[in-house]
This record gives sequence, C-alpha cells and structure tokens, in this order.
Amino acid sequence: MPVIRLTKEFHFELAHALEGYDGACRNIHGHSYILFVTVIGKPISSEENPKLGMIMDFGELKRIVNSTIISRFDHSLALSQKSKMLNTLRTENFGKIEALPFQPTCENLLPYFAELITAQLPEGIKLHHLKLNETATSYAEWYASDNQ
Repeated sequence: MPVIRLTKEFHFELAHALEGYDGACRNIHGHSYILFVTVIGKPISSEENPKLGMIMDFGELKRIVNSTIISRFDHSLALSQKSKMLNTLRTENFGKIEALPFQPTCENLLPYFAELITAQLPEGIKLHHLKLNETATSYAEWYASDNQ
C-alpha cells in the first residue's frame, strides 16, 4: 500500500506585535495568513470502511484545524505573555487576545500549531509538514522529519 501525503489550505486573519523587535513589526499589525497542513499515511484498504481509499477525510482534517487553530487565532491579536501591552488591552476590553508563551513570529507559531494539530490526528496519520504564509511572498515551514 503506498504512502500518500494529503494537504489542505486554510486562511485566517491575525494581528500581532513583536514587542522588543528593532523594526516596524514591534507595532500592532495584521496579516492574512495561509496555512498549509500536510499529513501522511496509507489509504484505508478495508472494503467495509466508507472511507475506503482515503488516508483521511478532508472534512476531518478541516474540523481538526478549524477547532484547534482557526477558531482560536482568526481575527485575534497574538502577543507574548511577557508583553507590557497585555494588561492595558485586557483592561480596555480590546477583544480576542492570544497570550502566547513565545514571541508570536511566523517561525514560533509553526511548532505550536504542529503540537496542537498532532494531538488531534487519528491513529495511523502523522503530521508531515506545515507551511505558513505571513504575506504573499514570505513564509516559514515546519517538517516533522526535522523535529524528531
């Protein structure tokens, strides 16, 4: 049975600020992110299984990523838990804020997303890689094989 990679694309809007950064990204600003999620596995071979020939239903992958990433991060503001802005923004009822245990760069979001997605994948399916476009021309990638 061949091993197949399956990829689904997700879009979300996220603002962040890189507090302490020496450039413009220290200010609150937003991006239209595109997240590519690739899983790997063998197609189901059981004739009795309604998912025969699939490694995973695209709808199930969509449910996992929407519940762990998109619903949480879409139209929110991501800041480090150490950010001096957090208390002010929370006091002012700013809205949807994600206080993260790291600086919310594209590079740091990827392993965090990988951890969240991996915990929800069905048995026999592994996360192969993630690609996160922060802009139309800039992205970061995470590969399971690089992080074992």
